[in-house]
Amino acid sequence: QVQLVESGGGLVQAGGSLRLSCVSSGRTFSSYGMGWFRQAPGRERESVAAINFSGSGTYYADSVKGRFTISRDNAKNTVYLQMNSLKPEDTAVYYCAAWTQFPINMSKRWYKEQTYDYWGQGTQVTVSS
Repeated sequence: QVQLVESGGGLVQAGGSLRLSCVSSGRTFSSYGMGWFRQAPGRERESVAAINFSGSGTYYADSVKGRFTISRDNAKNTVYLQMNSLKPEDTAVYYCAAWTQFPINMSKRWYKEQTYDYWGQGTQVTVSS
């Protein structure tokens, strides 16, 4: 069983920045593909970004490219989402997810919810205009 705990959410003005963190309890975190998703009120959950096990491959939704950066520190079992130039439309609950079973071909699967085995509880991000 893998537990994921997100932190770093909060209230920020448009144009501001936040850094989300997700700590994993998994003993083999360095072999997991990791993703960030978000869900705004009244909307379906959508993919935001993902990173492969080594950090050499990163993937982004078009809506966040150039503003968000995903990274990981395998020594700390942690994945990060640096969010800059935030917009009101970025307001959502942000979820961390882990792909623990043979995370290959990530470029073709990173944006699909069913790819991931474990999910965190989410952290709220609110961007005021």
